Formats: sequence, structure tokens, C-alpha cells
Amino acid sequence: METLKRRTIALLVLANLVIVLHTAAMAGDRNGAPADDRARERREMVAQQLKGRGIDDPDVLRAMASVPRHRFVPPALQAMAYADQPLPIGHDQTISQPYIVALMSEVLAVRPGQRVLEVGTGSGYQAAVLAEMGVTVYSIEIIPELGRRAETVLGELGYEGVRLKIGDGYRGWPEAAPFDGIIVTCAPGDIPEPLTEQLAEGGRLVIPVGDGFAQKLVRLTKTGGRMVEEKIVDVRFVPMVDEKGKKY
Repeated sequence: METLKRRTIALLVLANLVIVLHTAAMAGDRNGAPADDRARERREMVAQQLKGRGIDDPDVLRAMASVPRHRFVPPALQAMAYADQPLPIGHDQTISQPYIVALMSEVLAVRPGQRVLEVGTGSGYQAAVLAEMGVTVYSIEIIPELGRRAETVLGELGYEGVRLKIGDGYRGWPEAAPFDGIIVTCAPGDIPEPLTEQLAEGGRLVIPVGDGFAQKLVRLTKTGGRMVEEKIVDVRFVPMVDEKGKKY
């Protein structure tokens, strides 16, 4: 009788375990990946959207395959996190298309151990990708709510190499300069002089420049104290604004 009782308890425990495992599996995404992982979607994104368009920097590809992009978008849009498009994150801001994040990371051409300034934290995704590449990131966000949300997500994911502050990115982060690289995720009308001043010799500034639809992504390299500019591609980013919302 005691043996039968023990077997009944064991079967009940096993049944409860099956229910728990089934519930966890059902919480996964539509492709069957765990809800907190979705690694298969990232691999597909890297293969189709990045490698297929010429992104070949191994550090960039590894970072894009590692960072859980879905954690950086609103819950209602997480099913679309790995789609080939930008997504709204609130406050009239967006998380950039995966290809653009990868492209900007690649042309920035930084190495592990270097220091990068990011202007426009937004969701925090670009900062996470750079941190995954082994660089120390100083990121500035002008919208307090976005900055705090990004800081929370970055902390939950363990990206301790990201330093974040709320402020006007046009002015840069002079007390932390010089930087080996500067990446800007919003578009001013002209190149901000404070940013070029905070760039180290040999460093690169990757930034979208222009108004409305007439924007171009450029890379400026500081050589002999001068900025050498090259166009990368036509783009469209949200405008760079000051604390009062006025466009630069």
C-alpha cells in the first residue's frame, strides 16, 4: 500500500513537471524558440539580412547573433523584433533596422578595449551590440524616459560596459573624451563640432546628416587633425534635437 502511495505521488509530481514544461514551451515565440532566447531568429537575421547584404565583420556578426533584440522593443512588437525594418519605441523614436545597426557598427571599425561615444541611446540596442563587441560605451539620451528604460534593460542583460547619461548629445561627453569612435543615431543638419573635437586622432565618427529625406550616412576619420569624410549610404533617421525639441 505504501509503495502504491509513493508511486502515485511520483506520478503526480511528474505530471506537474510536464505541465510546467509545456507552459514554458507555449510561452516561446511562433518558431518554437524559448521566449527569452530566440537564437534561431537571430541566426536567420544574420544570415539573410546581414551576410546577404555584405556585412562580413566577424565581431559585428557575432554581436548581432548574440544580443536579444526583442528585449529592446515594446512587448506588443516583440514578435516583429527580428524583421527587416525599424520599429517604434515611443516618444516618436525608433529602433533602427538590424542591417543599419550592423552597417554602422562595421564602418565604425572599433576594436575590443576601445572607447566609443554613442549619441542617441534610444532603446539601448546599438549600445548593447557595441558592448558585445568588447568596447566601452558612453551613451547619451536626451529623452529621460527612454534613457531610464534602456538603462534598465542593459542592466538586466548584464551589459556593464555601457555608461549612460541623460543630456544633449550635440555637446558630446567632454569629460570622458577622447573617444576612439563616435556613433550618432539621430540626424543633425550639420556635423556637430563638439563631437569632432572629442574624437581621438585616427578615430572615426559615423553619423547621419541632413534634413527630412535628404540624409546621408557618413564616416569621418580624424587624420592629422583634419576630418576626412566619406559617404556610406542614403538613410533616414529621426532628427537630432535639443532639450526643448528644437532641431539641430
